[in-house]
Order: sequence, then structure tokens, then C-alpha cells
Amino acid sequence: MRELIYVLTAIVVLGIVSCSKSMSRYDEEIDRAQQTMRSNTDSALSILDAIDPFELKIDSLRAKYHFLKGYGHLKRNRSMIGDSLISYAHEYYRGKDVVRDIRSGMVFAWYKFWVGDTPGALAMLDSLAELPDVPDSLMLQVLRVRVLLGASEYQGKELIPYAKKFHELETDSMRKTEARYMLLSAYEYAGETDSALYLVDELIDYARDNRWGDKQFLFELERAQLLTENSRSGESDELIGEIFRKAGPGNGAADLLYFQYAINALNSGDVGRAARNLALADSVAGKLRKDDDAYYRSYSNLLHAIIDFKQTGRIKLMHINGLNNRQNERFNRVKASQWESERGALRQQNRALALKAESEHKTVIILIISLVTLVVMVGAIWIIRIRRLRERENEERIEALQKMVDEYKATPAVPDSEIKGSAALRSAMLKQLGIIKMVAETPTEQNREMLRKISSIDGEINGELVDWSNVFEMIDNLYSGFYATLHHKYGDVLSLKEEQIIVLMVAGFSTKEISVITGQTTSTVYVRKSSIRKKLGVPEKEDIVWFLLSQRRS
Repeated sequence: MRELIYVLTAIVVLGIVSCSKSMSRYDEEIDRAQQTMRSNTDSALSILDAIDPFELKIDSLRAKYHFLKGYGHLKRNRSMIGDSLISYAHEYYRGKDVVRDIRSGMVFAWYKFWVGDTPGALAMLDSLAELPDVPDSLMLQVLRVRVLLGASEYQGKELIPYAKKFHELETDSMRKTEARYMLLSAYEYAGETDSALYLVDELIDYARDNRWGDKQFLFELERAQLLTENSRSGESDELIGEIFRKAGPGNGAADLLYFQYAINALNSGDVGRAARNLALADSVAGKLRKDDDAYYRSYSNLLHAIIDFKQTGRIKLMHINGLNNRQNERFNRVKASQWESERGALRQQNRALALKAESEHKTVIILIISLVTLVVMVGAIWIIRIRRLRERENEERIEALQKMVDEYKATPAVPDSEIKGSAALRSAMLKQLGIIKMVAETPTEQNREMLRKISSIDGEINGELVDWSNVFEMIDNLYSGFYATLHHKYGDVLSLKEEQIIVLMVAGFSTKEISVITGQTTSTVYVRKSSIRKKLGVPEKEDIVWFLLSQRRS
């Protein structure tokens, strides 16, 4: 039983060690992905894709895996439809690790944005921005995402505090320019055009001082639009004219500049000039943007509808349809992108489920093999235990047999005058008969050899296990001349082997024990017993020994 406990303990320990090694391997792979993420996001994601998330049984590993997967998708601006378990990672890191808490929260917010829950994403980012004692480097990341998402929702007044804080904390000159532009957009959406104009003037000066021609061009275009929003259409037209003089009529934003001309003319009441500038804008957009003009057309069709209404007093359905079609195109593109992302997520989930099924199949096979191994080992231990018990019993019997032999040898010789009927002789014969029976019960080669040596002490055994003349004498002395009577009465009928069987039966030997002592198989002994019955006339249901003893009494 002790061996079985050892085996079971060993199996449990091996299972724990195997599981620990597996978890250690996953830990190393995820750590490698984390290090690779800094320099090569795609390679890091490939490492993570090779891991079956269902195999991660430790909470810390699962959280780390789902965080890195979502973070990699965020960095590469990939679909996050399949990153729903980033919520688990964020919940795990909350209040434990401020860096992981903030970053997993950002990834969770971006996931909400991807699935269409922009208000939920903004609420998540707001809660992160309110956390105390957050390092500026982390808070900058939160604020950048918060301002970008807020701008996508055209937030104004509620976006301004975050944009201001983002601008204040940023120290890098390039990124500070980006932060200032985001704050400008927040002022513009809030209708605070004076503040927006102040910021755009700063941006234009900064771009001019640093000779950022492209940036200066974009900022001046932004200023022209802001002047229009501030009801300063004349100043806006002057600025647009100056931009055309600097950049030429074929610049990359000519369609937008003509479009702004058209808006300024419309705001001034000059519908004809507005129509002419809009036609110029459409012509330039067709050349510049070719088939990729959906964004421009979404504005152009609306302005066409307004101008037509001003000129004719009617709204043309064609322009409304055009506006609606452009909106539908954008909506369909967004939907198609979302569906593709969802299909990709489903493919990834199917792959994960296939890997899980394969892993479970392997686990079942391993469990079956382990169970079979355990059964074989338990069986082997049981067999070994039985063998040991038998060996121990054999050793005890051999020890007892040796003790009996030693006592038999040490018995003092009895004078012939005292032999007949003496208690000492009877005791010695019983011991000798007991030795013969013990060998018959455990007929090992060692026991047989020992019996031969004992039997040869007093006579010749002629290759037999015992000296039969001595055995017959013992039976006569122990059972009142049984053998002598048997031999006298049936000596001519019975063979020597049959006489040997009968005397051993009288001494209480079993068929198997008789076969050992007489050197015959058990089947031969049974055959000879049947022969004895016929020769002596023993009825089928009557015991041979009982029959002979009853014959003597009669």
C-alpha cells in the first residue's frame, strides 16, 4: 500500500511540474512578445497568435496576454472586435499596477470605440484622466486618445479642458504643436472662434519660423475657414487669394479653396459667384481626387442644393440623393470594414476553438495513457507484493523446516529395546512426517533437495524424495500397522505406486501433495485412485481410507 501511495504522489508531482513547466514556457513567450512590442509590433503579435489563450490557467498570464494583444492592435490601428477580454485584463490590473491599469484602460476604451460604444469609450477615458498620482508620460497618452475621440464626436466645451491639459503637459515641440492644433479644434467646435483664431495664428507663425511650408499652408487654410465661421468673409477671401498666389492654382487643396470661396460668396449674398466657384471646385476635385472624392462630394452636394434653392426657389432631389448617396457610401464602407473585422475576429475565435479542441484531445489521450500506466503500475506493485508475501512465507517455512530438521538430527538415538511403542519414537516420526508434508505444501527445489538429504540419512532413496520403506514403517507405527495389513491383504493386487498413494492418503496428504511426494502428476494420481477403487471394490461415493479402516475394524 505504501508503494501505491508513493506512485500516486509521484504522478501528482510530475503533473504539477509539467504544468509549471508549461506555464513557465508561456510566461517566457509572453515576456518575449512584450519586449518585441517596443520595436516590432507585428512580430510581437505573431508570437501572441501562436499561444492558445485557453491554455493560460494563471490569472496574471491571461491578463498579460489579452492586454498585450489589444495593445498591439491599438498600436497598429487594427480591428479590435475580437479583443473583448481586454475588460478582464483591465479588471485584473485595476488598483495593482498603475502603468498596466492606465494602459489596459486605454485599450479597453479603444475596444469600446471599435464596437460602436463611443460614449462608453469617452467615459472610460474620463475616469482614467481623473486618477490621482499618474505619471505625466502616462497621462499624456490618455489625454491624446481622449482628445482624438472627442474631436471625432465634434465635442466642444467638454473637450476643451482635456485639450488644454494635454497641451500643458506635452514637452516635445512637435507633439506640442499637435496638442495646440487639437485645442484649436476644440475651440472651433465650441464656437469660440476668437480663441481658435489666436491659436491658428500662433501655429502659422511657428510653421513659418521653422520653415514648415506644408504645415503653414494647412494652418492658413484652417485660418481662412475660421474667418468664415467668424463672419469675416472678406478677410477669408483675401487670405485664400494670398494662398493661391503662394501655392499656385494647381495646389493640392485648390478644390477646398474654391469651395471656401463659394461659401464666402453665399454668406455675402452673391449666389452667382458662389455657383461659379463651386463649379471650379468640382472641376478641380475631379482632377485631383478622381474616384476618391466621396468626402468632398458629401459637402459639395449640400452646397449645390443650397445654391439651387437660392437661385430657383426649389430644392432638386438630385442633390439630396447625391448627398444621401455619399453618406450611404461612407456608412457602407464603415460597415464593410466592421464586418471584415468581425469576420477576422470570428476566424481567430474559430482557430482558438480548434486549438482548444486539439489541446483537449491531446489532454484526453495523455490522461488515458496516464490512467493505463497507473493501472499497470498498480498491478505490477500488487504482483510484486504478492510475490514478496509468498517469498516471505516460503522463507518462514524453510526456516521452520530447517528448525525441524535440526531438531530431528539432534534427537538422541533410542535403544532398540525401547523403540517399540515409545513416545519418543512416535514424536520423531510425526516430526519427520511433518517435514515431508511441509515440502509437499511448498515444493520448491530447495525444499525438495533438503527432503532428499533428510531421507537419505537413514537409508537409500534411489532418486525418490523419501525413503519409502521408512515412510511405510512410520505409517505402521503411527496408524497401528496400517501398511503391513494393507500389503498383506492386497499386496498382490496393488502396485507400489498405489500403495504409496494409499499410505499418504491415510496421513492426510492432499492429491496435489501426493503428486509432489510420489513424483507423479495430479491427473495420474486421480487415475491411480480410480484404479485402487476397482481393485479394492470401493464404492464410488465412499472414501478409500474410510473403507480400508472399516475393513480392518470388521
